[in-house]
Amino acid sequence: MLNRPASFFAAALMAAAAVPSAAVLAHGYKAGALSIAHPWSRQTAPGQTVGGGFLVVTNSGAKDDKLVSVTSPVATEVQLHTMSMDGDVMRMRQVTGGLTVPAHGKLELKPGGFHVMFLGLKAPLALGAKVPATLTFQRAGKVKVEFAVEPITSTGLAPAMDHDHAGH
Repeated sequence: MLNRPASFFAAALMAAAAVPSAAVLAHGYKAGALSIAHPWSRQTAPGQTVGGGFLVVTNSGAKDDKLVSVTSPVATEVQLHTMSMDGDVMRMRQVTGGLTVPAHGKLELKPGGFHVMFLGLKAPLALGAKVPATLTFQRAGKVKVEFAVEPITSTGLAPAMDHDHAGH
C-alpha cells in the first residue's frame, strides 16, 4: 500500500467526483428522424451582448430536413450564422433560408463554422447554466432544447477529449 496520508486520498476522491462524466455532460433530443446532440454554448463576460451556440443534428431519414430558425428568451434575437476566414480576417454572416440537414447525414454547428448567434443577451451566459431555445425544422417542426453553458475555452468535447477541460 502507498504510504500517503488519508487527506491525500480524500482530496483525490473529491477531485474525481468533481469531474463530470461524458455521459452527464452529453445531452440530446429526438424529433422524428432527427437526433440533436449536445447543444452547448460558451460562458460570456459581463456586458457581452452576443453568444454562440453549437450542436450536431443527425438525420436518419430518407429526406433532407432544414433548420429554419432558432428562438430563445435569453436574447432579443437569434440568428443562424456562418464563419469563414478571408486571409487574416474572420467574417461572420447571417445565413438566410436555413441550414440543410441531409438525409442519412448530419449538420454540425461548431466553432469556426455554422453556429447559432444569440444577439442582445439579456444577461451573461453563466458557466453551468442551461439556455432554453426552440429549434424550428422544416419537416420535424419545433424542438425545445437547452444549451449547456461551458467554459469560455471549451471545444464542446467530452472532458477526457477536451484539452481545455483537462487542464492543459
